[in-house]
Amino acid sequence: MRAILLTATGGPDVLVPGEVPAPRPGAGEVLVRSEAIPVLYPETMLRSGAFPIPLDKPFVFGTQAVGIVAEIGAGVDSAWIGQRVMLGSNTFGTYAELVCVPVDGIVAVPQAVSPEDAAAVSMSGSVALPLLERAALTGTETVLVEAGATGIGGYLVQLAKEFGAARVIATAGGPEKGDRARELGADEVIDHRAADWPQRLAEVLAGTTVDVVFDSIGGESASALLDLMTPLRGRMLSYGWLSGAPAQLSAMDVIGRGLTLVGCAGPAWLAGVAAARGAVLERAATGGITVLSDLRLPLEQAAEAHRRLGERAALGTIVLRP
Repeated sequence: MRAILLTATGGPDVLVPGEVPAPRPGAGEVLVRSEAIPVLYPETMLRSGAFPIPLDKPFVFGTQAVGIVAEIGAGVDSAWIGQRVMLGSNTFGTYAELVCVPVDGIVAVPQAVSPEDAAAVSMSGSVALPLLERAALTGTETVLVEAGATGIGGYLVQLAKEFGAARVIATAGGPEKGDRARELGADEVIDHRAADWPQRLAEVLAGTTVDVVFDSIGGESASALLDLMTPLRGRMLSYGWLSGAPAQLSAMDVIGRGLTLVGCAGPAWLAGVAAARGAVLERAATGGITVLSDLRLPLEQAAEAHRRLGERAALGTIVLRP
């Protein structure tokens, strides 16, 4: 079968198309014929070596896909055969025509949702929902959503007022993405490409404060936001490293201001994200969320998809088609 192999750690060109043996499902597994494969920002970090992968190279890359269950292993309900499902894999292997995963790693896709839309919404939307639930918004609060035009941030902007935000301020990279964030529901937008964007945020706040920060940028900018947050009840939910590093904060930075830093990572957090996939797909089916998708490329152009993500050129999820 055709697949995309990670041949080394490095730039997008280390993703190389090739032929590999087709997998077969073992006990408790399903074999899925892929229809749509999302290209995810965390995958670009794994490819580049930001996070070490304990697997010998080359191996088939990718962590999610949408497709039709073609075969089942022992102990799996035969009703799954022919069903369209969204799948997640902790052992990679999804940039391929066929993918084998445990049955507990799949979620049924509603008939009203196309394979491409299911692939585009599943990861980012299923992170946004737990973030909003963890934020416990009260209905009167101001929130800041970093990178609020695409991906997780785009879904946070869409849903924040439904979950209790009174005012939504977003950051975005450039005028086009700024317009997108406003279309999605942001009340104000700040260009985070400027090094002094936290100062611009202070001007927008005009003496008020931010109650909740959804921090996807991390790095040094996080510390510049602390004095703009509401003392005693301000919360920063840290879930991304778009700057290349997590929020550079010490315990004293938050304790001294009476703030709360919430780390949204680790096995328990990821289990909650996985559990939210069904709810996100149902929202996509009923119009409760606008799917943010960008290009649809052939599987063989996985390297080009990674290149576009690295250049921050995409306005939504890029989906590969086998």
